[in-house]
Amino acid sequence: MSVLHLLGTAGEGGAETYFVDLVAALSRAGVRQAAAVRRHPTREARLTAAGLPVETFAFSGPLDILTRPRVAAFARKTETKLALAWMSRAARHTPKGPWARIGRLGGYYNLKYYRGFDLLVANTEDIADWIVGQGWPAGQVRCIPNFATAPKDVPPVDRASLDTPPGAPLLLGMGRLHEAKAHDVSLAALKDIPEAYLWIAGVGPEEAKLKALAEALGVADRVRFLGWRTDPSALYRTADVCVFPSRYEPLGNVVIQAWAHGLPVVAAASQGPKALIRDGEDGLLVPVDDPDVLAAGVRRLLDAPKLRADLAAKGQARVAAEFSEAAVVAQWTELFADFGAA
Repeated sequence: MSVLHLLGTAGEGGAETYFVDLVAALSRAGVRQAAAVRRHPTREARLTAAGLPVETFAFSGPLDILTRPRVAAFARKTETKLALAWMSRAARHTPKGPWARIGRLGGYYNLKYYRGFDLLVANTEDIADWIVGQGWPAGQVRCIPNFATAPKDVPPVDRASLDTPPGAPLLLGMGRLHEAKAHDVSLAALKDIPEAYLWIAGVGPEEAKLKALAEALGVADRVRFLGWRTDPSALYRTADVCVFPSRYEPLGNVVIQAWAHGLPVVAAASQGPKALIRDGEDGLLVPVDDPDVLAAGVRRLLDAPKLRADLAAKGQARVAAEFSEAAVVAQWTELFADFGAA
């Protein structure tokens, strides 16, 4: 018996990264799995290295009539007991069969793609409440959060390799270069922190616009656009403060990852971060779209080493208690067992 994971996107983002992280963690826990994914050689290689049978499918639009039957054939071949669809595109192509169908939601997705599913799993309580509010039966919704890990053998990045002075305060922004992530707010805040540097890790449609904005604000010489990185732990270990000003964020996985690495966080009070962070205890919350207050929050941390250390310690404690790999994998394996897939 096995769990078949379906991922229908080919992008490089937090959801796709976490997909591989969770599958690998479940593999380490002995869960038998397979993966049906859209073509992405790097992701396929990681899944194969984790010991999974992997096949690729088109996962195209409404005219794609081939993916669903082909996935069904793969499910039968891998003796699937439970099909787990990651996001709406995968849900649309998840076939019916002698297996349970479960949707994993990391946002406020259109539930029409999940009609007939046996269970929906949200990664925040807010999303779970929203699903029930849409009329989904409360008994068919669970909340399982994301986990975060901080490998101990990963050293910090050499700042000199990115033309960053060793003693300068270093801010880290993580996430797609998209309007929702509000990297423009971080750039505007940087104007008021003249001694600080900002690293932004991510790719996306706003890259040219953000680079032009950095020039216009006069901060381009202190900003490094890092592109897509495969070494997030090294980045978290190098920075002094994580800035996370997202305008829209259902969860805020960056917050949990920063906590795991002992990095203090200043985040905008959008849905996910506001639900995660206990303001002044394990992070700082600032209003959405307010670069002045974001800058003030960063300045507060830079000027108070003890506060930075206290917030970092409380964040690490939160991860150990709520967002560790062991705690989250245990919840998934319990769910799989309920459906006879573990």
